[in-house]
Amino acid sequence: MNALRLWLLLLAMLLTACAGGHKTPSAWLKPGVSVRLPAPGINPAISEQQLLTATVQGRRQSLLVLLNADGQRLTLVGLSSLGIRLFTVTYDRQGIHTEQAMALPQLPPAGQVLADIMLSYWPVEAWRAVLPQGWSLVDHNDRRRLSDPDGNIVTEIAYGNVAGRRQPIGLDNQVFHYQIVIQHLDG
Repeated sequence: MNALRLWLLLLAMLLTACAGGHKTPSAWLKPGVSVRLPAPGINPAISEQQLLTATVQGRRQSLLVLLNADGQRLTLVGLSSLGIRLFTVTYDRQGIHTEQAMALPQLPPAGQVLADIMLSYWPVEAWRAVLPQGWSLVDHNDRRRLSDPDGNIVTEIAYGNVAGRRQPIGLDNQVFHYQIVIQHLDG
């Protein structure tokens, strides 16, 4: 459990939060540049169990998550290695709602976590509608790249064929310096 706490604390330090009072769900693309998240609904629906392995400042830690998204909401549940629920994050038309089930260090800002998920799964068109002027999100073969107005890659997402579908298998945030490997688990 101590390694999980360390990982969550490191993510919290790296992923600077938008202020807790924001009514519009948002996240930082890079320091000083925030974005309003696309609408929470997605079609077709997603229901997955994933093992996320994050590397932050040279340290690696894993977390089991349950991801469910449909036309109305996105829900992410984080579980300990023993299957104990640690937190739940829900994004719906009323905003982002978080529930922490156990006493843990500050979790990464919910908007940042949701942004990574949504960058990986939501259609490029949904993001293009909310990205700041000059920013681009481009799909090419097995990669999706978010670039700033200067053409610098900010986030790169790798995709693989998982159960016959194109699924994200890794995320590299080059601005906040963390990587996430996504292992899709059988239901």
